[in-house]
Amino acid sequence: PNPNGPMKLFDHRNRDRNEETRALFARFEILYTIVDFSAAASFIVGSILFFYADWAIPATWLFLIGSIFFALKPTLRLIREFRLYRMGQLDDLAKRERSEI
Repeated sequence: PNPNGPMKLFDHRNRDRNEETRALFARFEILYTIVDFSAAASFIVGSILFFYADWAIPATWLFLIGSIFFALKPTLRLIREFRLYRMGQLDDLAKRERSEI
């Protein structure tokens, strides 16, 4: 059993369990930041293009792309948390197996 209580999703302790969880968290933070910048860039460029009537269709596409990037943000966080949670469950299982030997 975990001495700090049961494992939970979105528990900050999950990211600091070991080197593997810290590396996973760092990779997802980099990916999350790239998605954030991509969404912002799509909206900024799309907004500028809306000043010109001839560029309305590409501007609309950039708004759609920016929206998709923004939808990816919570998706990435949820995937990260499920992976961290699963890694913690495997760590606990391995500790139980070792203690029973």
